[in-house]
Amino acid sequence: MDSGTFEPSLYTVKAVFILDNDGNRLLSKYYDPELYPSMKEQKTFERNVFNKTHKADNEIAFLEGMTIVYKSSIDLFFYVVGSAQENELMLMSVLNCLFDSLSHILRKNVERRCLLENMEGVFLVVDEIIDGGVILESDPQQVLQKVNYRVRFLSVIPQNLLYQYNHWKFKQKTSVLDCRNTNQCRCLV
Repeated sequence: MDSGTFEPSLYTVKAVFILDNDGNRLLSKYYDPELYPSMKEQKTFERNVFNKTHKADNEIAFLEGMTIVYKSSIDLFFYVVGSAQENELMLMSVLNCLFDSLSHILRKNVERRCLLENMEGVFLVVDEIIDGGVILESDPQQVLQKVNYRVRFLSVIPQNLLYQYNHWKFKQKTSVLDCRNTNQCRCLV
């Protein structure tokens, strides 16, 4: 096999990150530990990417041997980073899936405040799309089905506890009212 051809492999992503309109990191996941091993190197890379892309009207950039696809919305910048040999269309499908899934979860309010308030859902979406750098899903509807299932499953317990607490509180109020109305106080536990 000649050195110019590459072995067939799964489509991979090197990193995903979301920055605010000042270039500050809100979320980042790096899947290649050798790419930028330290936090300082990651933030420097993110700053370089932001400086190159925040005023540009493109969807793709090449920097430091990486292919970067990006999208902006109100006060957020979404980035998906792949190697120079990675298929730009696959990276763009990951970016679109991420953006569309988050848009649905955030009820079309894809902005910094809403993103920060729903960060656990954002991490669930990213984890459903990419696992260890391998692209698992690029269909937003499939991602939303999986995320909604996980959110519903995880939220059953707190809702039941909240219902039980409110029911107990209501019972306490009614028993206090009964005590006042009948002038016979029962021991309230």
